[in-house]
Amino acid sequence: MDTITHTEAKRLSPGLLAFYGDSVYEIFVRRYVVSRGDKPAGKLHEESVKLARAGYQAEAYETILPMLNEREADILRRGRNATGLTAPKSSNQAEYHKATAVEALFGYLSLTGEEERLEELFDAIIGGKR
Repeated sequence: MDTITHTEAKRLSPGLLAFYGDSVYEIFVRRYVVSRGDKPAGKLHEESVKLARAGYQAEAYETILPMLNEREADILRRGRNATGLTAPKSSNQAEYHKATAVEALFGYLSLTGEEERLEELFDAIIGGKR
């Protein structure tokens, strides 16, 4: 996939960035879960869901926030403040907004080709779990 410029990516809505970023984050989660060893699909799914749920992503928000440059922090803020979000029953509104912010940032970084930065942030999110 072709990358887009930071200016082009910044013009995209936070909802669009989060929609795309959800899949980017999920790939990182699945790659991490698979890297930990061969397990039955049900167990892999269980571990993936734990790492991709809104509560975990809300914690990720707090972990990566101090690491962000001004541009990244702006995308995170825009994602957190996105309107029209309805939290699922498994999380509260605050968690869901922070999770959406993380997904928006992952979408933004992926669309702009910043794979190394994505790796760095995901490594911080996973932290001592490796």
